[in-house]
Amino acid sequence: MTSAVSMTNIFKSYGEVKALDDVSFDLGSNEVVGLLGDNGAGKSTLIKILAGVTRADAGTMNINGQAIDPRGHTVARARRLGIETVFQDKSLGEKQPLWSNFFAGRHLTNRWGFIDVAAEMRVTREILGNILGLQGSNLQPETIAGTLSGGERQGVAIGRAMHFNSRIVVLDEPTTALSLREVDNVLAFVRRIKRDGKACIYISHNISHVHAVVDRFVIVDKGRIALDIPKNGTSLEELIGIMVDIAGGGDQARAGTHP
Repeated sequence: MTSAVSMTNIFKSYGEVKALDDVSFDLGSNEVVGLLGDNGAGKSTLIKILAGVTRADAGTMNINGQAIDPRGHTVARARRLGIETVFQDKSLGEKQPLWSNFFAGRHLTNRWGFIDVAAEMRVTREILGNILGLQGSNLQPETIAGTLSGGERQGVAIGRAMHFNSRIVVLDEPTTALSLREVDNVLAFVRRIKRDGKACIYISHNISHVHAVVDRFVIVDKGRIALDIPKNGTSLEELIGIMVDIAGGGDQARAGTHP
């Protein structure tokens, strides 16, 4: 499998606190990786560096075959490289209509350089119907994002990433506080990302949700990669046991292996 992301020897500190300590992480071009770990383990710092939100102190990155200096990486460059990050409840402007949210920072313009609202609304309607399967629903291009349910917001944000042909989609706690039906919809979107030949990093504290859709698990603990294992042959119960052992600093965590 070709590599979509290769992050090598990444370091990031905040004062005396080492958020990431010599972390190396890889993501295949058609792979879904579950990024797991306790609060403060370093998961969010790692993806923020990948997304250009945070700059690393040291290390190297290669994204879709292009060498990137993580010390100068930006959100704009990440988007140009095909990376779209969906943060929990923070990916949409709540007071803006859906059409404006879809094209924020990437507006369609007419020949005079003004935003082509009609074109953006037309494309938004196509995304809602063809990508998200929301024909006949109450969601329209003019719908204000703040009126959507949590699951609808996540679906819209993921749909935006899919429309802009993002090759790498990062989901940060996408199912927190969602209903069972909304969770099912989000997990279906994750499966579609892989089916469409794209890559995904899925961060969640809900191990059962992660186990349902990923190909591989990467567990982060105290700023380091504690374990990197394929899903194949690893049951949900085994994964939970491994997580408990790592959190407790057991022998498996120190050895970097699992039974």
